[in-house]
Amino acid sequence: MCDQDPSPAAAPPYAGGVTRQPLVGHVEAKALHVMSLNIRRPVPTRRRADRWQQRAPLLQELLRSEQPALLGVQEVVPEQMAVLQEALGGRYRSAGTGRGRTGDGEACPIWWDEDRVEVLGWHQRALSDRPTVPGSISWGTPRIAVTATVRDRTTSARAFVVNTHLDHLSGRSRVRAAVAIRQLIARQSLPAIVTGDLNAGARSASVRAFLAGGTLVDAWEAASARLTPAYGTFASYRPPRPGGRRIDWILVSPDVEVLAAGIDGRQVSGGWASDHLPVHAVVRLPEGVAA
Repeated sequence: MCDQDPSPAAAPPYAGGVTRQPLVGHVEAKALHVMSLNIRRPVPTRRRADRWQQRAPLLQELLRSEQPALLGVQEVVPEQMAVLQEALGGRYRSAGTGRGRTGDGEACPIWWDEDRVEVLGWHQRALSDRPTVPGSISWGTPRIAVTATVRDRTTSARAFVVNTHLDHLSGRSRVRAAVAIRQLIARQSLPAIVTGDLNAGARSASVRAFLAGGTLVDAWEAASARLTPAYGTFASYRPPRPGGRRIDWILVSPDVEVLAAGIDGRQVSGGWASDHLPVHAVVRLPEGVAA
């Protein structure tokens, strides 16, 4: 186990005296808090719970309380980046641009806490037959994977991190993308962490494609402790349902120790930050692995 209990930590105070108890919060010592969240892009809507101006402060409160070391965010458009930066604070950095040909459109950025993690390099790939061509499409709608090689500043352990958001319409596209990401991970020697909205449940062909051959495992199943029920992660601004379909995932290579995992089904100040629920894992990377 890690040197410090990965149970929830005390949350910092906020403007107006609001304090949110995190599910995991800041984790010290040899463990890293990994979080994945589809934050839902702003769209015209009559549904109050879905309005970005309603959700933005809730998202900020959520992120300020959790302070993950690594954060994979999906469905992000440029106007939301400043909201994320303000919430996370000056010690956080991000990598990733939009999925369009000129870097416009929805993004899947990786954010990291500079105090805990050093990013040694990052890349963005189109999930297509032409991965080096921005905006290229082969299997469905344009989709991307952002990858980063990271180093835990406490232990010097390294990992290969991937964040993605798979096609919500085409099952074929999801399977092709899953195979491409798994093969990318298999071609390098570092332990791996994948965060993403996979738009697919545990029994789907695309999730099976990710897990094929033992390159990756489900962090939820691998966790030594589970902090919550196994909620369905697409709650759509309603109380989550235990046993529902998990379409938001954290996957890891088998050599990554998962100390705890959770799906946060709680409201934030009486509302929901997104139509998706945050997914968390507390992990410890194997030390002494050469890049």
